[in-house]
Order: sequence, then structure tokens, then C-alpha cells
Amino acid sequence: MAGAVASAEPVDRTPGTIVETSPLPTDLWIPGTGEAQRITYWTVGSDGAPALSSGTFFVPEGPAPEGGWPVVGWAHGTSGLADECAPSRVGPADRERDFGYLSTWIDQGYAIAATDYVGLGTPGLMPYLDGKVSAHSVVDSVKAARSVEPSLSNKWVVIGQSQGGGAAITTARYATEYGGPELDYRGAVGTGVPANIELALLPLGPGVLPVAAGKGLTTYLLYILAGLRYAHPEIDLDSYLTEQGRQLVDRAERVCVFDAEDEFAGTVSGDLFAKPLNQIPNFYGLLNDYMGVPVSGYDRPVFIGQGLTDVDVPAPAALSLVAQMKANGQDVTLHTYPTDHSGALLQSQADSVPFVKRLFE
Repeated sequence: MAGAVASAEPVDRTPGTIVETSPLPTDLWIPGTGEAQRITYWTVGSDGAPALSSGTFFVPEGPAPEGGWPVVGWAHGTSGLADECAPSRVGPADRERDFGYLSTWIDQGYAIAATDYVGLGTPGLMPYLDGKVSAHSVVDSVKAARSVEPSLSNKWVVIGQSQGGGAAITTARYATEYGGPELDYRGAVGTGVPANIELALLPLGPGVLPVAAGKGLTTYLLYILAGLRYAHPEIDLDSYLTEQGRQLVDRAERVCVFDAEDEFAGTVSGDLFAKPLNQIPNFYGLLNDYMGVPVSGYDRPVFIGQGLTDVDVPAPAALSLVAQMKANGQDVTLHTYPTDHSGALLQSQADSVPFVKRLFE
């Protein structure tokens, strides 16, 4: 009888465990960076099982301060669902805006851990706006970066814009729980936070809405439908879509955001649906669990910045979230700016930089 074959070593899929590192091309470095790497690491997917995410980390130039570089966990805005849209592969979707913004944090002496989110550049599909999955991706990117780069402190904050604004605020709710004793989470900054967006999905169905919305809003809707379809196959979302709806949701999985906005311009949302979405059993409960931004349970200060002329994430989204959080006794600070979606990100730093500095004091 042949001898037994020794079994392979079990793979360590503990969240935050590094799978692979590689040099990040210098054209993808945030200005002011002294070292940067692309990482692939284990985190948690929509089904609660181990899943892979990729990302990057950036270290400022010069020697680290005593105790190491404090860390910003950066949650990026919408880039798309296809792997080639991953910021660790091609940089941020709005490179000029985001590199200008992030270089300010580098110049202030923060290292940056930047997740791509589960399924963006790794197997599967990114479950767009899935808050708890995004939170795992963010927290575990900080763990993974620290396991590779010893100059990083365990003290960290989370910061995000747009899609990443929702991810950052949801991360704030779960950061201590997901991070465990190895991380010292201090607080959060979110701008352009897509809160209570699930309420806008409840009435959707045939003929609702009967006009073409802004091209950005149509793209976001298609990304939401694609992510929801992937994360919750049990609801059979395709059966609620028309042939056109299924084709456009399929297409949304393959097109990065700015190309998608051009391609989907003129699409009438009401033409996507064959049946009302509210016929899905417990649809609100499912949506709220999937993409609802928490309104209680925060253990560290939260900063929310909002542009008053924002048409991507209109001001009532942030204002209603802050009202709900304040009603629940949460430590939240709201700053509004007389500008649009991107403008709020940039203008907010006059307030968010000193806010974050105080978190580390």
C-alpha cells in the first residue's frame, strides 16, 4: 500500500493576513510618498466567509516619528465594479482631486492604507455600498499594511468620500469591534456620505422614475443593483428587471465610472423594472442591513462634511443622518460647504485636518 500523502498546510484566512505584496508603480504614488506597496489580504465578504481584497499603503518621506506613523484608512469613492477600475491598479478615478486631497494627509505626517474593497481587483464582484463588508475591507487593510510596514503606528482614523464616505462612517461604527486589541481606532471623517439612499429604492418599479435622472445617479443605481444582485442571489433580482434592465446591470459590472456615466446617460430608471422592487420579501430590512449607514453605536467622534449644492449625494442625505445620530446621542460634528460633491471633499480639510489632529492628541 502506498504511504499516505501529507496534507497541505491550511491557509491562514484570518482577516488582515497578507497574501501578496508588490511594488506600486511610482506614477500611482500620492505626492509626498516615500514608500508605497500594493497588497492583497484576507478580509470578509458579503456571506461572512473569508474573501480577498487588494489595496495599497503609502508612507511619508523621512524618518517615522516616535511610536510610528499614525494611519489614515482611506475609503475611496466610486470607481466602478470591474477589476480594471481598482485604484491599486490604475489610481483613483478622479486622480487630480484625490491625489491633491490625500497629499495633504501625507504632508501632515500620516501614512495611508487604501483598500480597493472586496471583489474590486480580486475574485468576485464588489458588493457596492455594502457597509459592513466595506468596513471589514478598510479595517483589515490597516492590519495588513501594519504587518508589512513596521513604521506604522496602531493608532488610526478612517476617512472617506462618496461611496467611501458611507464606508468610512459605517467603518466608524464597527472599527473597534473589527480591529480588536491590536488597533487603536480614534475617529472618522466622511464627506458626501450616501446615507438613507435605501429609502429612494423602495418605490422603484415599472415607470418609476419616468424620466432620465442625472447620469451620475443612473450609474450609481445600476452599480447598486449589480452589487445587490451579487450579494443576495436568493432574491432573484433579475426577475424584477426588464430585458433592458438586465443588460444594463450586466454592463455596469464591466464599465468604470466616468465611461459608465457617459454610456448610461439618458437611461430612464422606470424602464429597468418589470415588477416593483418592494415585492421582494422584507425588502426594506434587506436594504437597510446591506447599505444602511448606522445611526447609533459609535464609540469615537465622527465628522461629516456635506456640499450644499451636491447633486451626486444631495444634502438631505447627510443632514438626515446627522439628525438621526444626534437624536441617539452620538458624538457627530456636521460641516456644510457652499459647493458640490468634489468641492466639499477639498474644502472640508480646513476643518477635518484639525479635527483629526485632535483625535491623536
